[in-house]
Amino acid sequence: MIGDDFNNTPPAHALATRHIIQNVKGYSVYGDYSQPNPPARVIDAVASGDIDVAVAWGPLAGYFARHEPVALDLTPVSPQIDLPFLPFVFDISMGVRRGEDSLRDQLNAIIARRKPEIDRILDDYGVPRLPVGQPGVQS
Repeated sequence: MIGDDFNNTPPAHALATRHIIQNVKGYSVYGDYSQPNPPARVIDAVASGDIDVAVAWGPLAGYFARHEPVALDLTPVSPQIDLPFLPFVFDISMGVRRGEDSLRDQLNAIIARRKPEIDRILDDYGVPRLPVGQPGVQS
């Protein structure tokens, strides 16, 4: 429940605001690295029935859920931003220095050209993605 900056995570804040904290159990994304895949513990707990539901980072949840012996449903958190401003969706982006227009254009062309390969890698790892054109999603 506590992030690496010692602040509560967005799910912890959202649940506390709604007074839904009586049965909340926190899991560390760091865990005990003497054990295999410590970040998988929260997904393992859902699969084993120790907990009913988890709010987890999409790439982590997608990757570990596909390795569980039971099928798990992954559902994006809604709303994407809990008011007043608590984001649950985090875009992945790449930046270049101002004035590096040529480099930016080259990178954009490579990403566009290799999109099928990038999508295949993300699919192989179970990374959930929102479709382009969905409200709040920019291309």
